[in-house]
Amino acid sequence: MAASGRYRALGQAGLLHPAPDAVVGEPFRTHPEFFASFDKVQVKYEMLRAHVLDGQSATAAADAHGYSRASFYLVQAAFERSGMVGLLDERPGRRGPVKLSPEVLAFLQARHRQQPDASGAQLASALEAALGVRLHRRTVEKSLGGRG
Repeated sequence: MAASGRYRALGQAGLLHPAPDAVVGEPFRTHPEFFASFDKVQVKYEMLRAHVLDGQSATAAADAHGYSRASFYLVQAAFERSGMVGLLDERPGRRGPVKLSPEVLAFLQARHRQQPDASGAQLASALEAALGVRLHRRTVEKSLGGRG
């Protein structure tokens, strides 16, 4: 396997293990050509496998794979909840526009129907005056289907 390409791809995806030197689990020592200690998802999976199939305690499995016992339980719960997808880290930060509530969206759509030539900045100004919610003009434009 091309480790350098794999390493680059995982790095770009934010999936590099934070402490690859701490991964001392058996398959990572004996078969490094396949088991990459820098691959966070593979390490998490092998940590769970070592616990479930090899009978290692949660603490021992976590230690051998560079995780804390508390992290082990978080990984285990995520895997039980979502399968392999649960082993991917959640994207940090908020999800979507916080201020774009159904009420705000309804206001913008109604105002846009009334004034179809109004710019995103004009609609944002009207929104702030009416509801006290300040949005950037691009957020307004995107909420109306990418106008702008």
